[in-house]
Amino acid sequence: MSERLAELDELASRNDLWNNADKAQTLLRERSSVQARLGGLRKLREGAEEVKLYLDMAADGEEEALAEAESRLAQVDQEVAKLELQRMLGGEHDLSNAIVNVHPGAGGTESQDWAEMLLRMLLRWAERHGYKVQVVEHLSGEGAGIKSATFTVEGEYAYGYLRAEAGVHRLVRISPFDANARRHTSFAAVLVTPEIDEDIEIDIRDEDLRVDTYRSSGAGGQHVNKTDSAVRLTHLPTGIVVACQNERSQHKNKATAMKVLRSRLYELELQKQREKKEQITGEKREINFGSQIRSYVLHPYRMVKDHRTGVESGNTDAVLDGDLDSFIEAELLRQAGSEDGSTADGAGSV
Repeated sequence: MSERLAELDELASRNDLWNNADKAQTLLRERSSVQARLGGLRKLREGAEEVKLYLDMAADGEEEALAEAESRLAQVDQEVAKLELQRMLGGEHDLSNAIVNVHPGAGGTESQDWAEMLLRMLLRWAERHGYKVQVVEHLSGEGAGIKSATFTVEGEYAYGYLRAEAGVHRLVRISPFDANARRHTSFAAVLVTPEIDEDIEIDIRDEDLRVDTYRSSGAGGQHVNKTDSAVRLTHLPTGIVVACQNERSQHKNKATAMKVLRSRLYELELQKQREKKEQITGEKREINFGSQIRSYVLHPYRMVKDHRTGVESGNTDAVLDGDLDSFIEAELLRQAGSEDGSTADGAGSV
């Protein structure tokens, strides 16, 4: 990392750095990240040296030094845990911003309501961690919930963390929409893709795109209801559909939709590569609404359980309010273990 930092310092000092603003920003973000990681390692080394010093003092009979050693060792242990988590976030795009899509499964209003609860949970997690969030598409359900929603999460390691949430989520509860108060099971899916840098080649031909414009829904004042500012892009060869309606400018909405489409197409290509590898290794993964990654049970008992890692929480309210760190960290650790064992992992997509 020290060698890489020296290279980045040299590149950052060049007079032509800002000839390409996007590349300059990417370089400076990497430089800042490497500096932070090196700082963490140096802090850890200093902490370990302090612990050793306190232990030497305790061995010489200074009683208070042992308590200081224990306290400092606990701090060092926390720093080790942070560095271990960073080690797990070493994927090619883990440092990138994330694009997240939430959509309900079959079940009408019940599943649409669950999709909206899931959307809120993820937004709350992102906000708690200081990420910049922007909802680019929100299609309300009929009566309640959402039919689909897409949002971007901007900040360091956004994709690295959120890829642990990609998959099918299952809810069991007494339905608020059932007059007979029966228990219902609902499903919703989360798709997480990295925001792709402009220098990665993604070929999108004009003849492969269908562009539809329509009037935005929801809040936004009179302008929203009077102009066709929202944009929907359909990629004809793959059938992928993306939309953006958060900006008043049709041009800006189309640019954002294109960014989402590029990321979706990139993820699709990665998925094809994973599937090819699974065929070679004899692995098979069913991806459907019966293969949930996590269950949220609100009746007859209250429990959230991740089926990949076995992590559980009885505080369902906190989890649904965005308290996801224990689930995310356990899944990242599981994925890191799988990669160390040369096991293919498709956790970044649904």
